[in-house]
Amino acid sequence: MPDPAAAAPRAALPPDRASHPDRASHPDRALHPDRALPADPVTRPVARQILEATRDLPIVSMHGHVDAGVLARDEPFGDPASLLVVPDHYLVRMLVSQGVPHDALGVPRRDGGPVETDPRAIWRTFAAHWHLFRGTPTRFWMEHVLVEVLGVTERLSAATADHAYDTIAERLAEPDFRPLALLDRFGIEIIATTDAASATLADHADLAARGWGERIVPTFRPDAVLHVDRPGWAHDVDLLAERAGIAIGSYRDYVRALEARRWAFVDAGARATDHGHVLADTTPMDETDASVVFAAALRGDVDPAAARAFSAHMLFEMARMSTQDGLVMQLHPGALRDHDPHVAASRGHDVGYDIPVVTEYVHALRPLLNAFGHHPDLRLVLFTLDEDTFSRELAPLAGVYPAVRLGAPWWFLDSPDGMRRFREAVTDTAGFANTTGFVDDTRAFLSIPARHDLSRRVDAGHLARLVVEHRLDLDEALETAVDLAYGLPRTAYARRTPRDPRAGAPAPDAVPVEVRS
Repeated sequence: MPDPAAAAPRAALPPDRASHPDRASHPDRALHPDRALPADPVTRPVARQILEATRDLPIVSMHGHVDAGVLARDEPFGDPASLLVVPDHYLVRMLVSQGVPHDALGVPRRDGGPVETDPRAIWRTFAAHWHLFRGTPTRFWMEHVLVEVLGVTERLSAATADHAYDTIAERLAEPDFRPLALLDRFGIEIIATTDAASATLADHADLAARGWGERIVPTFRPDAVLHVDRPGWAHDVDLLAERAGIAIGSYRDYVRALEARRWAFVDAGARATDHGHVLADTTPMDETDASVVFAAALRGDVDPAAARAFSAHMLFEMARMSTQDGLVMQLHPGALRDHDPHVAASRGHDVGYDIPVVTEYVHALRPLLNAFGHHPDLRLVLFTLDEDTFSRELAPLAGVYPAVRLGAPWWFLDSPDGMRRFREAVTDTAGFANTTGFVDDTRAFLSIPARHDLSRRVDAGHLARLVVEHRLDLDEALETAVDLAYGLPRTAYARRTPRDPRAGAPAPDAVPVEVRS
């Protein structure tokens, strides 16, 4: 029977490929300079010009999940599989969806059971399934990492897996390929890690002592102690008490401990908090009611409805605390974590089973915004996984409340088309100035430049369309592109002037924050 693939006619090469035989035979030897820019011939040259204005700007990475310990230890990275495959839930979830078991990808079992441990075998499995990532942002980021960062010049496949592995392993062994050196190579001006409320911050103290304190800063993430029905909550509250030096026997003690830990983060250079609740509800509770729920949680008999109400109340409290200590409040609602409890029980968290849910903001945030939406010392950055809310809820909120800014498309939405839809949905109502630039939100350190590059390309395309439609002048588009890539994130996450009750004066080195009228 004839091979249908052999009989099928070959598609004509695009003009830029047809005129370059080397690209035609080796289509991924280099990345195309116009990738992710508009396809039409009128807009693309303008987009190129706008992109060029942002190409060499520093990266401001104010929300991510790179481990502070990796930066503090500054040791060589491990093998290609443990660096690029095993911890990346974007990769893992796609492969699992196509029947590749977690074991074959080296994802550990909680019971210590056997999984694949040969990094070359794991890499071969990934490379053999490279075709699954066609059209995904993962493909865009990983190609950038492979070609621009690691020097791989062949398209991944089962046939090229070993050569790519060896090329990467050689690069990872180079002395100038350690984490701190890459901060300079990548042009990262500042990077924020994400740290539990009970974190010792020892790695940050070590980095600060070596002169990195202004470039590598922590972010306060209290989720583990705000959800009182969460497994392990009591243990995390004990850790919170230990770190804060405050015995927690009551709700008031608990609030004091949280405030103390926030100030410890401020002292360590933190610019922001981060909250990953399922819902955006911020309905406050009476202190008496909050105390009753907290006491029940300490006894281990809190009911789910009371726990949800308490979590909402604590978001309100986090906003109140931000008006005092100056930490920017980031809210990332809308992810149902560990959708499959059996996988969570066997593999743990962050293995690809977090799923977006419908998220409501207008009513949910009304208590917080009525109390603090005009407060000069609150900056609330809102993210979503429910893109239906971009134009209906989030842009109108950011377009009127001085405290509110819109976060970048996040997680399932940080694709080229997702970011285009974001700009088209929010700009009419919120403009550009009520957004906060791009955040990479990644554990994959080597992909940070790729993610920021993609964002700059998408924004260049959006602005170019406004120019060719005579809705913006070119000089305005160039200025806006620089703001989106660099100016807005610096302003949104600027060190704020807290009212430190411990000293009765602003924190050292704090700068006043411009407040919109």
